[in-house]
Amino acid sequence: MALIIFDLDGTLVDSRPDLVRTVNAAMSEHGFASVGPELVTPWVGRGSRVLLAAALRHHGVDPQAPGFDFEAAFERFLYHYGQNLTIDTTLYPDVSETLAQLGEQGYELAVCTNKPERFVAPLLQHFGIRDRFGALLGGDSLPQRKPDPEPLLHLARHFGERPERCAMVGDSRHDVEAARGAGMPVAGLRGGYGSAEEFELHPPDVLIDTLAELPAWLSRITIAA
Repeated sequence: MALIIFDLDGTLVDSRPDLVRTVNAAMSEHGFASVGPELVTPWVGRGSRVLLAAALRHHGVDPQAPGFDFEAAFERFLYHYGQNLTIDTTLYPDVSETLAQLGEQGYELAVCTNKPERFVAPLLQHFGIRDRFGALLGGDSLPQRKPDPEPLLHLARHFGERPERCAMVGDSRHDVEAARGAGMPVAGLRGGYGSAEEFELHPPDVLIDTLAELPAWLSRITIAA
């Protein structure tokens, strides 16, 4: 039985509106003006700490400067995200149907995201798809996070599968790099948070425009027995 590992933000859900709201709520505590999604989107994908650090740098604050309490700022960021987790976040088209189809076809499913683990299950539960997944990994579940391949390899071990019998689905180069390092085939999803240039520099095995295209690709590739 094969394992399909999904990224979350930009792949299963469009969380940009609530991430922008969270960034602006956190920055307002420091007296900074609001920013729009065009600025926040490129900051998404490497985890909440990286996102917060990028927002601070945009406003001229060095998150590592002596005297600046980054950990306190990070806790406030997490608080605001908890308050804004599902206000305007939406499930991408075809997600529910595709997950159901893959489950019926016998695939094991998992999520590997750089979002803090505490938010992953509640977000999936909100959309009624939590039970589709046999395992969830957040960005703080392990010492490593994507693009390090270890989270993907950890999931493969968890399900008792060899990496070559697994596949990764994501919207950015971090997903591609992690899959390549783990020795897994990878599908790149257009229209998420990664740019077209990212996929040109870090090409996946296939590019898809919607998850509805995923089962056909999986049926074509050879996942070693």
